[in-house]
Amino acid sequence: MARLAAASLAGTAIEFYDFFVYGTAAALVLGPLFFPTFSPLAGTLAAFGTFAVGFVSRPLGSMLFGPIGDRHGRRPVLIASLLLTGIATVAVGFVPSYGTIGIAAPVLLLVLRFLQGLGLGGEWGGAVLLTAEHAPAGRRGLWSGFPQVGPAIGFLLANGTMLALSATLSEGAFRSWGWRVPFWGAGLLAGAGLLLRARLTESPRFRELAERDGRAAAPLAEVVRGHWRLVLLTAGGLTVGYAVFYTVTTWSLAYGTERLGMARTTVLGCVMAAVAAMGALTPLVAHLGDRFGRRPLCLVGCVATAVWMFPLIVLLRTGEPPLMFLGFLGALLAFITMFAVTSAYLPELFEARVRCTGAALGYNLAGVLGGALTPIVATALSHGDGPPWGVAVYLTAAALLSLGCFVLLPETRPTADRPEGRSAVRPLEAGEAAA
Repeated sequence: MARLAAASLAGTAIEFYDFFVYGTAAALVLGPLFFPTFSPLAGTLAAFGTFAVGFVSRPLGSMLFGPIGDRHGRRPVLIASLLLTGIATVAVGFVPSYGTIGIAAPVLLLVLRFLQGLGLGGEWGGAVLLTAEHAPAGRRGLWSGFPQVGPAIGFLLANGTMLALSATLSEGAFRSWGWRVPFWGAGLLAGAGLLLRARLTESPRFRELAERDGRAAAPLAEVVRGHWRLVLLTAGGLTVGYAVFYTVTTWSLAYGTERLGMARTTVLGCVMAAVAAMGALTPLVAHLGDRFGRRPLCLVGCVATAVWMFPLIVLLRTGEPPLMFLGFLGALLAFITMFAVTSAYLPELFEARVRCTGAALGYNLAGVLGGALTPIVATALSHGDGPPWGVAVYLTAAALLSLGCFVLLPETRPTADRPEGRSAVRPLEAGEAAA
């Protein structure tokens, strides 16, 4: 389990590195380079628009790769999704700016960002299922929580590289070629990830299904027909987590540099410190899901988010790095209280025969609702000289929406009176039970 969890974590970190490095570039340089005819605000909104395209394509990636995972195995999904995301990310580093090729530049950005999202839409389902389906029931939360550390590591790698380059290069050099280096580096990381994943063994649960031909003939159709309520509730429940994470890691970076006049290295350093603390605590929170349940932690995370959003804006507006770090940390701890247990919770909600499709689709639809829209909405709501209270209202409303969805979802953690394979609504392995 330790080797498997480490390989899943490493691969997820590489995929999210690819995804996050674009978000940081969108906040820092893509607006003036690819939308130079726009005003500074409109350029930032346009850059975040290309950022959002990656989220829109993620559910499509789930629809493409999820059925492959349910029909042919979790392992092929991991390799194909990593390859697609890596190639698209490296290509972004070679796209000429608007000043060189005109309108073709932002069009190419959109296409490559779409492909990034397509690959990441398949990544998460394969990575968490391979870990969750190997793990013993009493430790499933802990072991499947390790892939959830991957986004934190990917964020730190992507932004650490950006921070080092922006601190050591002149402004002209950074805008000319320095921002491209992290995208080129994605090729090396993708190669290392492919070597790791080539050595993984297939999930035992999938092997059981394949041996007795228990696989779904049309997983996507089966999910839409028989599990649509679960998909919508999980998407709604996870929406606030995406919204909070990208408020902290993307919107606040643009707001701090453009509106508060702070150095990008200062704001990015505060965000990175908060993300590092969040990543270190993720396995602990995932283990709490084994002790106290998945759903209770999700409910606590939603309430904590609703309580913390106005203090977050107050602390951000001070422009004082220690206070900004405190604001970011509180928001990310509320976020990880939900997301650390998600990699065990979502697979337990869906039958094994459609689990790769159903879990990934719910997870990535939440990305559209929370991740794609939030930087754009937050940037629009923060226009003006006063504190951006509209951002706090928006995030609090998202927290209440997610809270309602989690209230309607069941608990799934195996207990003495609800043994392995049983949830509050159906056998976890309903396909096996029927067989």
